[in-house]
Amino acid sequence: MKLLVICLGNICRSPMAEGALRAHIQRSHLRDRVEIDSAGTGDWHAGQAPDRRAVACARSHGVDISDLRARQLRPSDFHDFDWLLCADQQNLKDVRRLAPAGTAHKVVLLLDWAGVLADGAIPDPYTGQAEDFQHVWRLVDSAASAAVARLSQK
Repeated sequence: MKLLVICLGNICRSPMAEGALRAHIQRSHLRDRVEIDSAGTGDWHAGQAPDRRAVACARSHGVDISDLRARQLRPSDFHDFDWLLCADQQNLKDVRRLAPAGTAHKVVLLLDWAGVLADGAIPDPYTGQAEDFQHVWRLVDSAASAAVARLSQK
């Protein structure tokens, strides 16, 4: 199973979600069966490390995301990944608009797919404060835990 988490610039929400997912998957029986990556719909931050506040937040929860590097969503991602997990409705619309024929069904909201919150959005903390990053972490960590449960049923 291959999961791709997507947000706008791939420096806050999606690397935090990637880190949370990796941590939960590594602690589960799925560690050799699930691959996780992240991307952004835009290319503004391609090649950059996650936002320092995202790194600090993840680190405060025992997860190191400092080695991740931002990248833009690629056409091949629609074929390479089983699920493209979007942070919010705008990301969902943008990614579905780019989806090649026969792949749009793979593009879903992360919180909805994980069973955490129907039509749930992960707010962008980029212009916020440390508490906004902590709120995002709580959401992505809950989604990661629920994802392990969902994938364990398969």
